[in-house]
Amino acid sequence: MLRAARAFAAHHGVAAGAALHLTKNLPVASGIGGGSSDAAATLRALAALWQRPIDDAAMRIAASLGADVPACLDGRPVWVSGIGERLSPLPGLPPLGIVLANPHRELATAAVFRARQGDFTTDQFVRATPRSAVGLFGLLRQCRNDLTEAAQGLMPEIATMLDRLAAMPGAYITRMSGSGATCFALFADRGLAEAAAAELAATEPGWWVRAGELLSGAAS
Repeated sequence: MLRAARAFAAHHGVAAGAALHLTKNLPVASGIGGGSSDAAATLRALAALWQRPIDDAAMRIAASLGADVPACLDGRPVWVSGIGERLSPLPGLPPLGIVLANPHRELATAAVFRARQGDFTTDQFVRATPRSAVGLFGLLRQCRNDLTEAAQGLMPEIATMLDRLAAMPGAYITRMSGSGATCFALFADRGLAEAAAAELAATEPGWWVRAGELLSGAAS
């Protein structure tokens, strides 16, 4: 947040300061872009406070802060390429339900990349615009997370979470998020996701479990 604020102030020549307070709702080092979303929120808040635009230079600042920050700053469904700096907007996604689970243990991204062996999967699938749940599920089945095996070697609980999520009624797609350790499952709607999350949280009280809905609209 401080790096984002200082870089944004320097870019726009702003001498005024700002008081920043963070309420952390996501687990630290959990592979779901928590720190990146904090940086993006800082840029958006200061842009509003100082009445400065989120321009191309601000997007470059975002990319310099972390690979996930540009997508968080864009704030809508996007295809991401490069190391995260190239964004291709999607008109929207079906309003699917999602359950996220984390074992309340930190997993450093750098450690996972060091443990990763072999080449990464190339982007060879068609970048279609999924209009329905069935279309999105079919598209995602073509994708994998190349970091999963390395992350599981460092934290075996990931395999357990993936198995538990896949076994929940109504779960269509189960994957690890980012470099882990958070894993997720997608459902046809939010109601199914909330019911599954409640059951999982009851049986695994030591896990961080949340239900939600995919972002389906344009940036606000």
